[in-house]
Amino acid sequence: MSIVKVGIIGIGNMGSSHVQLLDRGQIEGAKLTAICSRNEGRIQWVKNNTQGDVQVYQDKETFFNESGIDAVIIATPHYSHPELAKEAFRKGIHVLIEKPAGVYTKNVLEMNDAAQASGRVFGIMYNQRANPLYQKLRDLIHSGELGELKRTNWIVTDIYRSQSYYDSSKWRATWKGEGGGVILNQALHHLDIWQWATGLMPKRVNAVSSFGKYHDIEVEDEVTAYVEYENKATGVFITSTGEAPGTNRFEVVGDLGKIVVENEELTFYRLKQSEREFNRLYKDGFGKPEYQKIDIPVKSENANHANIIQNWIDSIMTGSPLLAPGGEGVKALEISNAIYLSSWLNQTVELPVDPDYYYEKLQEKISTSTFEKKHVTNNTLDVKGTH
Repeated sequence: MSIVKVGIIGIGNMGSSHVQLLDRGQIEGAKLTAICSRNEGRIQWVKNNTQGDVQVYQDKETFFNESGIDAVIIATPHYSHPELAKEAFRKGIHVLIEKPAGVYTKNVLEMNDAAQASGRVFGIMYNQRANPLYQKLRDLIHSGELGELKRTNWIVTDIYRSQSYYDSSKWRATWKGEGGGVILNQALHHLDIWQWATGLMPKRVNAVSSFGKYHDIEVEDEVTAYVEYENKATGVFITSTGEAPGTNRFEVVGDLGKIVVENEELTFYRLKQSEREFNRLYKDGFGKPEYQKIDIPVKSENANHANIIQNWIDSIMTGSPLLAPGGEGVKALEISNAIYLSSWLNQTVELPVDPDYYYEKLQEKISTSTFEKKHVTNNTLDVKGTH
């Protein structure tokens, strides 16, 4: 294969951005040849803003059957990701899905099985895995530089959203349309990095969520979650779309020190002696381990969508490993499902969550919902924007 013919289904904020990356030749070895959208305005935008001969389809069946694409980027609303991906795999098409992998693990696990059976290259748009800041954090932890992990703490409140954002689409911030709020949408990247960088998945979650606290929405816009890990480490994850100016501070504490990621900088407080060893050997009462503060030079790069797409195309062309394999999308979703369930039930939840039980409880939220959006602007927002 000399070039990968790529189609995009869903031309909203992120789909539009991917159209531009491919059409401008910013992805080596790939060519945008088709898009699928039912929105006449977005179709016209594609026609006005692309240089090449891009086929336009308005129904997914024709798109998958007749476009002749080798690979597809799925950038539709959340619920549709697994079914569209499974359809693509049945047609022998490589898939890159936008996050989240889905809304509930039940059909995401089915999607993962279909991907494995198809033998196609399956990626997910976890673009923060391409951020050198988090890559360095992961390297330090996985190399053992921090020792046995004891605590994680992430405050993510710099993802403010106004009411107009939620009013921009009918599906946003509803159980039926989006399946969740800040924890499923804006903070899902952070949930992924939380487990990817540390190598730890929670075993228990106890969460408190506020639904429509700062906005006229029915889903959560503030969450505080406490987690416990298999190795007895603990963690706290706090997020909100209703605070300004907000904070983004990630602390990871281990037996050999502490790493802080904040203001797009990484600082390592390296202990000169293991805390456990110091605790066992020190005999003079109020002392504490000495440490060295090390500012680690690494440049943060947040806009890494092109890196993930390029990595996916390279994997299709050469078989090189994926930075963000699609099958791993279920991990952050598993954490988010546990957070929701804990908040709904007001109790500690064990992971992994029963997929059928979570699906049942989500359907209850949808079927009993009386929420109605008062204002829907149908504003397309900035096509370069984020979710």
